[in-house]
Amino acid sequence: MTIGRGLDEVLDAEPDAGRMVRMGSVTRRRSAARSARELEYAVVDVETTGLYPGEGARICEIAVVRMRGDGTLLREFSTLVDPGVAITGQEFHGIGASDVVGAPKAAELVGVLQGLFSGAVLVGHKLDFEGRFLASELLPVGLPGSLPGLCTLLALRSQVDLPRYSLPRATHALSGHWPTAQHTALGDARACAQLLAELLANAPGTLRYTGPEPVELDSGEPDPGPMKPRTPYASTPTAVALRGHPERPPAAWPRRWRRLELDPRDCGGRFSAEQRAAAQREAEYRSAAREAAAASAALTAAVAATGAARLVGRRLRSLLP
Repeated sequence: MTIGRGLDEVLDAEPDAGRMVRMGSVTRRRSAARSARELEYAVVDVETTGLYPGEGARICEIAVVRMRGDGTLLREFSTLVDPGVAITGQEFHGIGASDVVGAPKAAELVGVLQGLFSGAVLVGHKLDFEGRFLASELLPVGLPGSLPGLCTLLALRSQVDLPRYSLPRATHALSGHWPTAQHTALGDARACAQLLAELLANAPGTLRYTGPEPVELDSGEPDPGPMKPRTPYASTPTAVALRGHPERPPAAWPRRWRRLELDPRDCGGRFSAEQRAAAQREAEYRSAAREAAAASAALTAAVAATGAARLVGRRLRSLLP
């Protein structure tokens, strides 16, 4: 993801990601029936020529890491993309005009991306950003929309108490490692996939997925033509098979799990101190409401049982001589 000032304002100003992704979440509550470790995920990252798709910014690199919820790496894909516009933001992603010569256009990637997304939950660290660019460039040329999604940024904010939640800072705080190849699409996708694998492996109890179910898409993957990854050897099938995980075996995290998980819908924006406090109050209110409802249900059941016992007693007494 291209990092720059005003990203939160960008996401608020261009609310198109919902056409691409229907956001789900993870929870420790048992009411969600499906373990998140049972699913497969397509972790996606893009580098772009700017922040605003609506003002002409385009994808100049894309990567997808396909993995199982237990951390098993299944496949990697990455390529530079010819955006068809002037490339800016080199200070972040390091991609110049000469780098994308001979790279495919975004429209040529629909087939391979459809295969990578089929049967999986889309994942990104601030997935709304990727969703906006996918919606802007790939929905019009045939990539299906309304796919299930999971944002690791919102999931971390909901479940874990950290001072900062950017991908590199959260990774270092929780695992002791800094991500490698930052601000490359494949490097950031691998780091996000690693974070997801560790989130699911370290949770105090089962994390369950709640949201839209994965969608099986047409598995046909027409030849997309010549790809142009920045590191041609990095995502070969041989390299994937030898590694077997996004970056390394999942690390054990320190105990920073929230006592009460926050609602991901309360964890957006800049997640300032005031927003965190408000989200915590909402979590406490919901917890108290659930406890009150459970107590009320238990009392109602007890009263019903007592009434039934009295009725049986009266009937028995009426039968006595």
